[in-house]
Amino acid sequence: MIVYETNLDIGEKHQGKVRDIYDLDKYLLIIATDRISAFDVVMREPIPNKGYVLTQISLYWFKKFDFLPHHLIASEVSEFPSICQKYKEILEGRSMLVKKAKPLPVECIVRGYLAGSAWKEYKKSGSICGIKLPDGMKEAERLPEPIFTPSTKAKKGHDINITFEEMVNILGDRKLAEKIREYSLAIYKEAAEIALKKGIIIADTKFEFGFDKDDKLILIDELLTPDSSRFWPEKYYEPGRSQISFDKQYLRDYLESINWNKKPPPPPLPQEIIDKTREKYFEALNRLLG
Repeated sequence: MIVYETNLDIGEKHQGKVRDIYDLDKYLLIIATDRISAFDVVMREPIPNKGYVLTQISLYWFKKFDFLPHHLIASEVSEFPSICQKYKEILEGRSMLVKKAKPLPVECIVRGYLAGSAWKEYKKSGSICGIKLPDGMKEAERLPEPIFTPSTKAKKGHDINITFEEMVNILGDRKLAEKIREYSLAIYKEAAEIALKKGIIIADTKFEFGFDKDDKLILIDELLTPDSSRFWPEKYYEPGRSQISFDKQYLRDYLESINWNKKPPPPPLPQEIIDKTREKYFEALNRLLG
């Protein structure tokens, strides 16, 4: 079943770029739809079953890192509140019942390779988020050690990379910032090692943290998916160029090639682009869970 948008009679809905989130009083119900965004614009065409892939990959990682406090309560519709049961066909495989949390106002990004905005920043300054890197590095080259590079969480437009000290100032709590950095680096390092054994390089990823009702720091949102991370096939990895990927970089590259101005409305997507993007998401899922 393709799910582009939901309108369920179960509670107040908040619609993000990809997820529909329902307030169920004590909990939140997060539904990963088949919408896809690029350059902060949601495409008109869905990527069939993309929401299923994102949810299953997140669940895989949440179970791997169950020693860390996180927001996941249940992923089986049979365990959801009774009000959700009549929507089982829509919810099955693409939804999570989670704790409510107050999100922190920063994105927690860990980079193991020099790509994306980090590559652009490095070419200009030789550093990323105030962290000096060796001279002469190539695009997509592996960093000497994974680095923590936070960013703002923009309500509109693009997030902005910031230094760790700027993150401390935003949070107003150095110990909290250090704890988040420690957690983020630890999760990335272990996940990157697991994925590499399955032929996937996790070049970088984004985590989100928040406080639950008891003011406990927990991991929230999605976890290590092709939407929040760069997944590269190890087999074709070669520093010095843009990499083949299992994420939505394929879609971004297509949109760059047609010189779209990156503003709404989005251009129509050819069926070939839709099919190939879907294929890449499923390859990531099959490699990780297979």
